[in-house]
Amino acid sequence: MNLDSVNSATLDALIERFPEEWEIVGQNLVAATASHRPQDIEAFVLRAREEAAPWQRRLEKSHKNPKVLASALPSIVRARMAFLAAQRAVQAAALAGSSGRVRFGLWSGFLVQKLFFARGLVRKPVSLRAFRRWWPWVTQKRLLMPLVEPRGIYAFYSQELIRALAERIGDRACLEIAAGDGTLTHFLTETGVQIRATDDQSWSHAIKFPQDVERLEATQALARYQPKVVLCAFPPPRNAFERAVFRTSSVDLYVLLTTRHKFAAGDWAAYENQTDFALQSQGDLDRLLLPPMIDPQVLVFERKPSSTPARGAD
Repeated sequence: MNLDSVNSATLDALIERFPEEWEIVGQNLVAATASHRPQDIEAFVLRAREEAAPWQRRLEKSHKNPKVLASALPSIVRARMAFLAAQRAVQAAALAGSSGRVRFGLWSGFLVQKLFFARGLVRKPVSLRAFRRWWPWVTQKRLLMPLVEPRGIYAFYSQELIRALAERIGDRACLEIAAGDGTLTHFLTETGVQIRATDDQSWSHAIKFPQDVERLEATQALARYQPKVVLCAFPPPRNAFERAVFRTSSVDLYVLLTTRHKFAAGDWAAYENQTDFALQSQGDLDRLLLPPMIDPQVLVFERKPSSTPARGAD
């Protein structure tokens, strides 16, 4: 199994192919979940990634030399297993008490459909007033995200969040990277924001990409369009493209919609290591990203005046 296969494999496939590595990861997972504290699960994933990091760097320097890959693979596999196992553990906790085919009951299903979707799984801007009124009446709240995440839906956007983002973007050219089905761009376009959506569409097995989501990898999109503002919602954990946002000279503002669970989304090393942007946590916007159980967080990176690059800089 090569590195690309490991990074795209399911947990079950990895367990079957690497049973000895799973024995190690499984034991650590049991210890991490025993306390029922989310931070222990996050620490379990981070430890596995830290163990794999030196091997990944060595592998990159060797240009994926087969001999180095053979030595690095166990640690890399364990890191991938840890992430997938943590996801499964969180979903299992959300589905606790369910058996057989998981689905909403009639009442909860009706409310969820009315609150979050225009039709089918097509999302709509959520009325925060309606959400506050009816969400307490949804008796199967914990089922929502485990049921929609396999379709590439990681959050829902309130009308108030869309208005706040549109106001912050203003008339500046905006680019959404890793846009998925383009829902966020679609909502912002309806407010008059000048924005385009791009995605490498590697999740075509789960997401139906509309024509207005351009098939373009994030770093290529940044280089091609040189936007003033960049948006990204729930980027893959430890992705290879967010660091390019901070290196793109045209970008003045980067808005990230994510979760407080660092193992689940985003390149947190890139956020912490960059020095040209000031990071602001937007507590007033966090509550506008729904539902609350995803522990939503909106991060805003604004370029520091002292780091404004010279015109034409890369």
